[in-house]
Amino acid sequence: MKFEFKDPNLGSILGFTENIKEDNLRFSSTANTIKFLWNRNTEATTLIVDDLELVLQPNQLVTVTYLQHVSFAKTDLPLAAVLFNREFYCISDHDSEVSCNGILFFGTQDLPIVTIPEDQLKKFNLWFDVFVEEFSTPDNIQGDMLQMLLKRLIIMTTRLAKEQLIVKSLNNDQIDVIRKFNYLVDLHYKSKRKVSDYAEMLFKSPKTLSNLFSIYNQKPPQQIILDRLALEAKRLIHFTGKQNQEIAFELGFNDPAHFSRFFKKMTQMTPSEYRENALEMA
Repeated sequence: MKFEFKDPNLGSILGFTENIKEDNLRFSSTANTIKFLWNRNTEATTLIVDDLELVLQPNQLVTVTYLQHVSFAKTDLPLAAVLFNREFYCISDHDSEVSCNGILFFGTQDLPIVTIPEDQLKKFNLWFDVFVEEFSTPDNIQGDMLQMLLKRLIIMTTRLAKEQLIVKSLNNDQIDVIRKFNYLVDLHYKSKRKVSDYAEMLFKSPKTLSNLFSIYNQKPPQQIILDRLALEAKRLIHFTGKQNQEIAFELGFNDPAHFSRFFKKMTQMTPSEYRENALEMA
């Protein structure tokens, strides 16, 4: 079962499938889309995100963005998916209503795997059925209805993520600081490498940021920035044909040798060694 909503005037797309491995190439476009991936099976299944295996247990879902490379080569069970682009629903535009940047989307830390509890499974399954039904009733307000249902999914999942992925004692203001920092890093990591750059944008002191991340067992802010830069370097080496010098300049390094030293410090391999290793593993 596969459905797709498109608005050619806006360039917007919303896709839905019960089996993303089978239907991934059947959508008009999956470029620049954010995806909800939901294991509705009674057994675990596997997918690969940025060359790392991810085991998704029954009734777990994960969100991935266009910043990540996702492969379903090892996915042996049907994996339900909802995908959408910025033109259909802009996370930033709706941020005041749905506080999720850095929790569900565009976080630079671990992938947000959310478990749907037994007592909420009925609610998620009902949403699933209504979503399918709405695709079968096309009219001039279908886009609005689908956007509302997508927002509902984001809200339900965000509530669970706040409980499961971040310490419950965090208040909303503190959650906002952590998620906004992650979001800003994803926007500016190529040009802004210092915690003070982000502290200024968040109207906080660097010390306040560092203390907040430490209290709640998050990676230090400076480490998050460097990890994001290293992750993009690995993606460019692994998934593009760009040479090391090109990658260095794209990531804001004026000197390829500086980039090579940075990469080896972060990965214990030079860019060339990492490339050779990736080729051997392919």
